[in-house]
Amino acid sequence: MDERRGLLLILSSPSGAGKSALAARLVQWDPDISFSVSATTRHPRPGEVDGRDYRFLSAADFQKLVDDGEMLEHAEVFGNRYGTPSAPVRRTIDAGRDVLFDVDWQGAEQIRTSSLGDRTVSIFILPPSIAELRERLVRRGQDSEEVIANRMRRCWNEIRRWEDYEHVLVNKDLDATFGRLKSILVDARAGAQPDIDAGARAKLKDRVQRLRAEFKKMP
Repeated sequence: MDERRGLLLILSSPSGAGKSALAARLVQWDPDISFSVSATTRHPRPGEVDGRDYRFLSAADFQKLVDDGEMLEHAEVFGNRYGTPSAPVRRTIDAGRDVLFDVDWQGAEQIRTSSLGDRTVSIFILPPSIAELRERLVRRGQDSEEVIANRMRRCWNEIRRWEDYEHVLVNKDLDATFGRLKSILVDARAGAQPDIDAGARAKLKDRVQRLRAEFKKMP
């Protein structure tokens, strides 16, 4: 019997929708899941460790990895560059372990269309409302009002990409959403294909339209 090859689990959402909390829970639930360590050109925040939280690179070193074709995906976000070196990912999935990605839609698209695209499972996390999304950003206390306002202005650019993903979860309750996320992973490991019926898809479209209307009313 052939050994299992790992999966690339992609989680995307607008800032504040809960993908980082869900990713942390998933790794705690199954320690064999390897969290992808991105490279970035931004400076470390207090408490962040190079090689654990990110690989902190100069702009020149980051660009060299891109030029050498050694980035699985890369993008510029809020003025800084982020990307995933491909070699560690290949080694991990070849060893039979899954790799978890917390990336935006640009990174997700590049991973899905890469040479490892057949190993991906993509999941988009929707907020229950735009108002709740902003409240979560405020509650976590990590950003200034200016940064929060910028994130809110950009949130629709993420949300409007929801149909590009195999699975879409509305994160009203973190525990319930995490339960659904685990089920998706278990099914994917068993080789099950995504199956969103027409009724469920229609409800998601209605919800996204309500989010769009709410977004347009933002000051």
